Amino acid sequence: MFEVRVEADFAAAHFLADYHGKCEAIHGHNYRVLAHLRGKNLDDGGMVFDFSIIKKILREVCGSLDHKNLNDFEVFKNNPSAERIAYYIFLELTKKLEEQEVKLLSGTEVFCVDVYETPTSRARYIKD
Repeated sequence: MFEVRVEADFAAAHFLADYHGKCEAIHGHNYRVLAHLRGKNLDDGGMVFDFSIIKKILREVCGSLDHKNLNDFEVFKNNPSAERIAYYIFLELTKKLEEQEVKLLSGTEVFCVDVYETPTSRARYIKD
C-alpha cells in the first residue's frame, strides 16, 4: 500500500457551545490540515496521485473556512470541534474530487484527514 499526504492551513474562530471551560468563549486557531490518500497501484509515472491536484483541492476546501467563525456553519451544529472539522474536510475533499471528475487509480482513496488546532493537539477522521 502506498500513501501520499498533502498539507494546507487556515485561520478561523470558533467556540464550543456544549463545553464548559475556556473553549466555550470565542477564540481562534491557526489550523493545520493534512489529507492522506492511499492506493495499491502506481500510475505510469510511478505515483499514487498527483500532489498538485490534491493540494489545490484541499486548499479550496480550507479556503472556504479561512477567516470565518466556524459556528456560522450549520454542519458543525454550533460545536465546531477539531473532530467535526476533520470529518467535514474529509467529506468536502472527497466530494470535490468527484465533482471535478478527478480520476483516481483503482483502489486509491482519500482515507484520512488530520486537523491540528495547535502544534500538539490533533484530531483525525479515518474512513471506515
